[in-house]
Amino acid sequence: MRLITRTLVFCILACLANCAPAPAVDNPDEGMSLLDRCQGVAFDAITPDEKGNHFFFRGTHLWKGFDGPAQRSNEFFHNLGNIHVDAAFRMHNREDPKSHDHIYLFQGHRVSSYYNHTLEEGYPKDIQEEFPDVPNDLDAAVECPKGECTTDSVLFFKGDQVHSYDIATKTVKIKTWPHMPTCMSALRWLEHHYCFHGHNFTRFHPVTGNVTGAYPKDARRYFMKCQDLGHGGGYTTPKCSEVKLDAITTDDSGKSYFFAGPIYMRLDNSRDGLHAFPISRAWKEVANVDAVFSYADKMYFIKSNQVYIYKGGAHYILIEGYPKSLTEELGIEGDVDAAFVCPNQHAVHIIQGDRMRAVDLIATPRVVTEDHQLPLSDIDAALCDSDGIKLFKGSDYYHFENVRILTTGRLALEPKKIDSKMMGCRD
Repeated sequence: MRLITRTLVFCILACLANCAPAPAVDNPDEGMSLLDRCQGVAFDAITPDEKGNHFFFRGTHLWKGFDGPAQRSNEFFHNLGNIHVDAAFRMHNREDPKSHDHIYLFQGHRVSSYYNHTLEEGYPKDIQEEFPDVPNDLDAAVECPKGECTTDSVLFFKGDQVHSYDIATKTVKIKTWPHMPTCMSALRWLEHHYCFHGHNFTRFHPVTGNVTGAYPKDARRYFMKCQDLGHGGGYTTPKCSEVKLDAITTDDSGKSYFFAGPIYMRLDNSRDGLHAFPISRAWKEVANVDAVFSYADKMYFIKSNQVYIYKGGAHYILIEGYPKSLTEELGIEGDVDAAFVCPNQHAVHIIQGDRMRAVDLIATPRVVTEDHQLPLSDIDAALCDSDGIKLFKGSDYYHFENVRILTTGRLALEPKKIDSKMMGCRD
């Protein structure tokens, strides 16, 4: 696939102006409704709700989303009272639908559970009644799903201690991360964990507390829209008519990714906000791609004549010995335009020009088992899921129910337009 690609960068959080350090405030509630968070506000708590709206708490007020004015917290969370929120998180517990996606707000020794901004019956409760051995007067809290942590967990921060709470066993392990700043609030966003301190934040590993990269960073550049302080370089969400993909895939855990130029974006967690990241952030050895497909808990990246295979999980790890040549790994030669594997199948379909070849992923060495001419060429990306096969070409895509219909070419080709629901672009 030729990479003359209009870089598809979705900077939902792109910021647009300069800000100054926050002035000292004797009463944190005084004038909160007029306070601009771009002045450098330190948040008491941060959490998304079940719909993906983010709430930033300070004093008895909050901000909804990444821009807009402060409003009283009890206007959104009724029965909250006029007391500030110490910590907040959104529960991840698919085993218990009664608590999954509920918001928990902590105030002193009390905790309240909300769903759809409505206080659940029986709340507030004492913290230890709901979360045994978790201390009162917390500094911060954040969820940590299984895969990112060993089990579905919640991290509670107080001073220099981190109380790791196992949701299933209701047990706590206490950790200390002396290299970490004291977290005043915390947030899990797009499978990464962030500790907020002052108007800065530090990204950390939720199991080890390790910090990699240049931190701290100014939260105003990433988690709110502030004039001239954005990290997005002024990029805006492109029109759907301008979308051009290099690759698209869904892995075995249901995570959906698309790739364009040097960036990628997750599609399956769009409720928490769409955002573009450099490909090399998640797959360090790859900067751009020709094709990507997923198989057996691994992701295969094809770039030029090289194949990179990454083991799946919360974080992708390049398998030792890779990259390998396209010929050695898949038994084919030449430029690859797109590739896909259908659910519960063991063959990858490689598209090259107007040809599609099926490669048996069980056979060693790999062998081409089928070779078909396609009814169209110059495909940019391809995806096969429970809905069938989609071939992407520019801002259009073609849908086929299965491989047989695609390769026989018996149906008239009727392109469909990529829309905002599919890609988060502007219609």
